[in-house]
Amino acid sequence: MFSETAELYDLIYTNMKNYREEATKVADLVRSHLPDASHLLDVACGTGEHAKYLSLEYSFQVDGIDIEPAFVEIARRKVPNGSFECADMVEFDLGSQYDAVLCLFSSIGYVTGKARLARAIESMLKHVTPGGLLVVEPWFEPAAMQDGRVMCVTAEGDGTAISRMSHTSVIDRISRLQFEYVIGDSNGLRRAAEVHELCLYTQSEMLEAFEAGGARVEFDGGGIAGRGLYVGRRGG
Repeated sequence: MFSETAELYDLIYTNMKNYREEATKVADLVRSHLPDASHLLDVACGTGEHAKYLSLEYSFQVDGIDIEPAFVEIARRKVPNGSFECADMVEFDLGSQYDAVLCLFSSIGYVTGKARLARAIESMLKHVTPGGLLVVEPWFEPAAMQDGRVMCVTAEGDGTAISRMSHTSVIDRISRLQFEYVIGDSNGLRRAAEVHELCLYTQSEMLEAFEAGGARVEFDGGGIAGRGLYVGRRGG
């Protein structure tokens, strides 16, 4: 999904998101439920920016998975004491369990269709210790997504400048984000393009997927970045 621009991801998003602040909120949330929690799994970990802060500043042991191999390599460099693997969140088996499993930055939206959503939640819960947490930051609900939305994001650093234009179209329950990049550095200008498709789930559909997996779940409408947060507790 980000294969064309993986090396640019941090330059774009660290200008848009406060990963350190979000990691603080996640750490506080986990330890408010599980004061002795020490081992976390970051599903769809991206480049490991949340994992980095959770590891360095809050002393969690953090492992991760992502479907994008280039992200996994970057995450391994940022968090050398963690184990990061290339895997699909819909169906994975690491053979281990964690005090808390995280799926942040709306990555769950890339799981399209309620059947696949249920499988993804089930796979994540399988990796949670009894009584542990599954924390999922959702993508937008159907009524909140604007068809035809256009945005432009710019970022600059380390001799590279980026301009990214995006257009969002909504087809049934899928939001289709078309990205067009212009990237400039000392070698000149180049272009890249990507299309991302994320499913628009209702709150009831998300709650149903957690409950089908055997978790007690609560929804926090604010969450760590304004998109809400599902906090599930695996039964013991």
